[in-house]
Amino acid sequence: MGGATMKKTYQVQHNEHVTRLPFEEVIRAFERAVGSVEGVYDDLVAMSHDTAEFEKLVREREGSSGFMRFFTADHGVWGGLEGMDFRARLYIIGNPLIALTMLRHEVAAGLNVPVRIMIYEDEGSGTTRFVYDLPSSLMTVLGNEQVMNAARKLDEKLIALAVDVTGVEA
Repeated sequence: MGGATMKKTYQVQHNEHVTRLPFEEVIRAFERAVGSVEGVYDDLVAMSHDTAEFEKLVREREGSSGFMRFFTADHGVWGGLEGMDFRARLYIIGNPLIALTMLRHEVAAGLNVPVRIMIYEDEGSGTTRFVYDLPSSLMTVLGNEQVMNAARKLDEKLIALAVDVTGVEA
């Protein structure tokens, strides 16, 4: 029955790409650039007899960004049930072929891939924000340089997606 609890504290880099583009326009650009495996990912795995077949099925579903959506939560919709009026969507995005570049070195990297991003309208400033925590900063807690090298490549792809969708650097 023995076990242990480990606690570590580390710093995370939070990026926000703030644009004057309307919320709907940013959402459309994002969803065009990102493919989807929402609701079918487990089926793709089950249909695959080997890694080559799995890679083919994944490649068919990735968007121009190299990412795909695993899950979407429209916070604004359920917020409306509480009488709140805002627009915000949380997305879980990634690519299992990219995740594998980290997981092969450290299974614990799977805590932070796929990644979470949120796009929301900030009515106070009249802006739309594309926000996420930089994947490599989330991986620092692992202390694994091979994971960090792979995570930095993921950072570049995620930043490129955010810049493409918003037109602004973080």
